[in-house]
Amino acid sequence: QVHVVESGGGLVQAGGSLRLSCAASGRTFTTYAMGWFRQAPGKEREFVAAISWSGITTLYGDSVKGRFTISRGDNAKNTVYLQMNSLKPEDTAVYSCAVGSSPSPYTSSRFYGSWGQGTQVTVSS
Repeated sequence: QVHVVESGGGLVQAGGSLRLSCAASGRTFTTYAMGWFRQAPGKEREFVAAISWSGITTLYGDSVKGRFTISRGDNAKNTVYLQMNSLKPEDTAVYSCAVGSSPSPYTSSRFYGSWGQGTQVTVSS
């Protein structure tokens, strides 16, 4: 069983930055992509970013391209970060980290099998 824990959410003013972290444990003998999704109240879950096991391939949702950067830990493949810059009020949501079922990243949530509880990000105007 995989355990996923996010951290780093909080309240920030528009134009500011936040860095989210995610650590996965419990599955040490397979390779897997990791991704971030978000869900705002009353809205469907939205793909944010994903990264391959190797860290070479990254995918971004259209709404965050050029502002957010996903990366994996240099010495800890089970850790992924989401650097969020130029934040906007519409970025307000619960951000959840997910562990993929393959080494390749996907934008669809159906390719991710283990999820964290999520961390709240609130951007004030």
